[in-house]
Amino acid sequence: MSEELKEKLFDKKENGWKSVNEEEKKAIFDFSKGYMDFLNQAKTEREFIKMARKLADENGFRDIIEFETLKSGDKVYFVNRNKSMYLAIIGTESIEKGLHIIGSHVDSPRLDLKPNPLYEDTEMAYFKTHYYGGIKKYQWTTIPLSIHGTIVKTNGEKIDICIGEDDNDPIFTITDLLPHLAQDQMEKKLKNGIDGEDLNLLIGSMPYEGRGKDQVKLNILNILNQKYGITEADLTSTEIELVPAFKARSLGLDESMVAAYGQDDKVCAYTSLVAMMELENVKNTAVCILSDKEEIGSMGNTGMESHMFDFFISEILNKLGVNKPNLLDKVFCFSKMLSSDVDAGFDPIYASVSDKTNAGFIGKGISLNKYTGARGKSGASDANAEYVAWVRNVLEKNDIHYQVAELGKVDIGGGGTIAYIIANKGADVIDCGVPVLSMHAPYEVTSKFDVYSAYKTYKAFWNA
Repeated sequence: MSEELKEKLFDKKENGWKSVNEEEKKAIFDFSKGYMDFLNQAKTEREFIKMARKLADENGFRDIIEFETLKSGDKVYFVNRNKSMYLAIIGTESIEKGLHIIGSHVDSPRLDLKPNPLYEDTEMAYFKTHYYGGIKKYQWTTIPLSIHGTIVKTNGEKIDICIGEDDNDPIFTITDLLPHLAQDQMEKKLKNGIDGEDLNLLIGSMPYEGRGKDQVKLNILNILNQKYGITEADLTSTEIELVPAFKARSLGLDESMVAAYGQDDKVCAYTSLVAMMELENVKNTAVCILSDKEEIGSMGNTGMESHMFDFFISEILNKLGVNKPNLLDKVFCFSKMLSSDVDAGFDPIYASVSDKTNAGFIGKGISLNKYTGARGKSGASDANAEYVAWVRNVLEKNDIHYQVAELGKVDIGGGGTIAYIIANKGADVIDCGVPVLSMHAPYEVTSKFDVYSAYKTYKAFWNA
């Protein structure tokens, strides 16, 4: 009797793989292969947006600037400075009834070059870096790194570079002390073991022919000049990022997981983007946000704090021919959003930082965070009960595995996403993403089951 009652009353979140048949397993693995292939080509926000635009063009989307008027079924996008992107499919319902928005971010923790990066010391050439986002600095030493980015010359010429991804390319690294001489270093607190100013990328050691100072630096500049036609001054107008040269790979003897750089938050960006490509005849206008700068507070004109997203929605209202005073505010107030950012996956090796009954587990499906923030919910967007129930209903009707979680114990830490920004406009918002192990590390881990669950979730949300 008690077992029957438990079955009826307990909220049991089981490993999703237990419910998967061979056909479903193949679909999950095939989808994950596409995801890993995409990750290998889109390690930076510019690369992701370039790939996203190509995919959108192939699936019938057009730049909103090309439209004079819009109607139900039209598929539009707007690319903001090649680093963020908004996509929409116009619904059959009046847009005054609100949008269904899914928002993720395509930037990830990394190392950026300083404005004046190149120097030589004891006949070794280095690039100085400035880390971007929350990283453990020691994790970025002694691993293979690649150089990605864009150089813009004063005449407007733009040069894209990517060195270290092809097997025939050289790679780069940041050196560390050998244990024999690291006694003082190892006495420091872990966060101070490597200083930010010591994250300098080793890029060469061969001097240019001749005598004099800085001959190794000269040789590096000569190589860059011959290959890209740039001088040292051109390095001041660049966006060059250093990212791990690791490839996205299947993880585990059972190949059930994905190991890759930048899964925070490209796993949610990719799954929502692919889901949107498959939509037809939506009721509420469907909107997909691929934002930038989330890892440093969503600031700037490519981050969600800018008014560029409002501009995109205003353009939709204008081209539908329905715009009027305060309509933008009304549309947001009746909108629903999934802030599709990753959650911290429970790691049994570090169980002490999590409340096990309120943690997200890999392999158990999409993770809902009713609120994030820190300590007393500071900085949190707290979803109301009615909206949580609405989202649960969508998931359960579509037989999608989900779990409701928090990011760590109450006073341990916390986190934030873009949820509060859209919530501040009046929309109902909840965080909804994939649990990740080793979040913000150079190599993060997700479950293929959860990746596929995210894709199913986002598609079901837009079709609700």
